[in-house]
Amino acid sequence: MDSLEINKIVGAILTASVIAMVSGFIADLTFPRSQPAKAVYALEADESGEAVAETAAPGLEPIGPLLASADAASGQAVAKKCVTCHTFDEGGKNKIGPNLWNVVDRTIGAQDGFSFSKALTEMASESWTYEDLNAFLAKPKDWAPGTKMSFAGLKKAQDRANLILYLRSLSGSPADLPEG
Repeated sequence: MDSLEINKIVGAILTASVIAMVSGFIADLTFPRSQPAKAVYALEADESGEAVAETAAPGLEPIGPLLASADAASGQAVAKKCVTCHTFDEGGKNKIGPNLWNVVDRTIGAQDGFSFSKALTEMASESWTYEDLNAFLAKPKDWAPGTKMSFAGLKKAQDRANLILYLRSLSGSPADLPEG
C-alpha cells in the first residue's frame, strides 16, 4: 500500500467523523433537550388544620379513586410476582426484600433485620402513603433513584390499586383508605 492510499483512508475516516459531529450539533439545535418533570405537591389539611404535603408522581393518576373499586383477592394474585423477594405473613422473615406485613403507613426504610438502600433510608422520616406506594410500584427506580429493588414496576394502575389494597389488608389494624 502506498502513502496515497493511506492518506485516502485517513481522509475518509476524518470526513465521516466531522459529518457525524456536525449532524449531532444540528440535531441538538433542531430538537432541544427538555428538563425532566418535577414532583407535584398537593397540600391537604389534616385533623389539626395543619397542611400536609403528599407527593404525586407526574403522569400517575391518583390511587384513591382506584382503591374504591380495587379487589384485594386480585391484589393477592398480583403479589405472586413478589414472593421471590418478599414474604407477606406477620412476623415473616426478610428475603432479598423486606417482609411486607403492615407496610401501609410503616416508616419508609424501616424493617428490623433488613438493610435498605441509601435511597430509602434517607426517607426514614416519612411513612408509606397510598400515593407513595403507587408511585414506587409503578417504577421503583424512578421514585427512589438508587434503590436496590430491581423490579421494573407495574404498568397497569388497577393492578397497583389491587396490590395496594391487598397490602393494606396485611395488618392487625389496616390503615384508613384515602378519601376520593
